[in-house]
Order: sequence, then C-alpha cells, then structure tokens
Amino acid sequence: MNETMRAISQNTLGGTEVLTEVQLPRPVPGPGEILVRVRAAGLNPTDWKHRANGGFLPAPPFVLGWDASGEVVETGVGVALFQPGDEVFGMLPYPYGHGALAEYVVGPARAFARKPAGLDHVQAAAIPLAALTAWQALVDTAGLQAGQRVLIHAAAGGVGHFAVQIAKARGAYVIGTASAPNHEFLRGIGADEAIDYHTTDVAETVRDVDVVLDSITDDNSVRSLRTLRPGGVLVTLRPMGEVDLAAEASELGVRALRMLVEDDHAGMVALAGLVESGELCPTIAGTFPLADAAKAHALGETGRTVGKLVVTVP
Repeated sequence: MNETMRAISQNTLGGTEVLTEVQLPRPVPGPGEILVRVRAAGLNPTDWKHRANGGFLPAPPFVLGWDASGEVVETGVGVALFQPGDEVFGMLPYPYGHGALAEYVVGPARAFARKPAGLDHVQAAAIPLAALTAWQALVDTAGLQAGQRVLIHAAAGGVGHFAVQIAKARGAYVIGTASAPNHEFLRGIGADEAIDYHTTDVAETVRDVDVVLDSITDDNSVRSLRTLRPGGVLVTLRPMGEVDLAAEASELGVRALRMLVEDDHAGMVALAGLVESGELCPTIAGTFPLADAAKAHALGETGRTVGKLVVTVP
C-alpha cells in the first residue's frame, strides 16, 4: 500500500479559506532527487500571490511552499551529495518545484545544502528563497563590491533583511528604507542609514549609490534610477512589468535588470557559510503549525511583518 502524508492543498484560487489539510501519496525521489521529511517550511509573498492568482502555476489543485528544512529520508539514483539522515535546507526549483507545505517533499539534491548546525529547522526554513533572492541580486547580478553604496528598499522585509546582512558581509555601505518603527531593527542588523519612506522622498534625497535593490513597484524603480551614480545598477525583483526599465536606465547612464530567483546549490552553500560565520541570521516574524497555514498566509498578507513567517511540520 502506498504511504500517505499530510499536506496543505487547494482546489481553487482565492483567499486563505481555500487552503485545506489533505492526505496525499508520499512522493518518491527520481534520479538526482532526494526525499525530505519536512520539519519546517518558510513562507514568502509569492505563496499568497500564487494561492490567490495562480501566478506561474497551472490550475489547482496544488501544494504551495518553496522553502524547506528537514532530514533526508531517501535518495534517488545518482545522488552523492547526501545520505539518509542528513539535515538539509533549500529552495525547491522556482516556480514549478513547489510542495513544501507537506510532511514530505521531493526535490533535486542540488537545490539543497547541509543545514548549519547552529540553526534549528525553523530558522533554516526561513532562509532559502528570500536569502537566495538577495544573494543572487546583489552578488551574482549586481556584482556588489566592498566599499560600494547600496540602497535596499523594504529593508525590514523577508528579502530586505537578508539583503542588508549580505551587503554588510560584502563590505558595502547600506542604506535601507522602512517605516520609522523598524529603523532600530535595521541598524541592529547592520544598516548604516535607515530612511522612512513615509516621510522622505528617497529618490530626491539619496544620491551616488552603486546598487539599488527594489521589490516594490516599477514606478519606485524608475524613480530610484536617479539615486544611482553613472554606471550603477538597479535590480528589481519584479520579473515582469509594463515599464521598459532598461530603456529608462540607459537614458540616465545606468543599468536596470529584472530578476527571478533560481534554485542554487552554490548559493545555498554560500549562505550557510555566512550563517556559520555569524554574518547572516534570519528574523522570525512568527511560526504556525501546518494545520494553521491559512493563518500564516493571512498574517503575511498584511505586509506588516518583520522578517519571515514559518510553518512547522511536526
């Protein structure tokens, strides 16, 4: 008889009420894949966007969740990186590798890395998608160097608070935008300047930055191009938009690039190294058991959380 597992699924798009706990067949790892017993699954804004609108995914039913931390249960043919019993964390291939909101998940071995011993599964599950996004934007795409100035919008959010720490670890001068109550938090994780976007026109007051990381709107990105010095680069986490950002940037002698996060073993290993050196630490906004995943979605949709929300899978 096939083994089953608990999972949070949905049969239609909509509000948090469409999320229900179901029993599904336990997946089997194929070549190059590992089966992971999920202990915690991180949530990201893309989860509630896909729940409500479908996003990149085909029509439901589907199980959401891209961030997972847990133990390897079984390895597929050809997997040499891990053995059963290894503790791992990682991001399932985005967007079609979803499925972390379940007791078990299958993914490519190289989408995972060994979980740092100093992190519990909740902390580890908070890292992958958001921190990989920040790493790929700042390091791989923008080539951030020591001594450069970087402007990070929404710096107290999931991606933002990792971006601040990664930029500091790279030796950059970090300017972060956030509401005033979050300024102390930003300084505590390494921001050199904190700007209240409610009361300050960032595009009019910040100048001579080398890199801008924006996840808000295309309009905000266009305005933020003015903050760059000649040759600077803006990376937006909005992979699609109606504005030709590259053309807008070219007129100002700067660059603008759209980016979508990718699963990345080397990036995960680099992030684990930053954790082990004490340069990267996730902030947990709240934890919820698997059965209360809908409540976690509801809190995330308020847009007022600092750090990451995590679902635990006992």
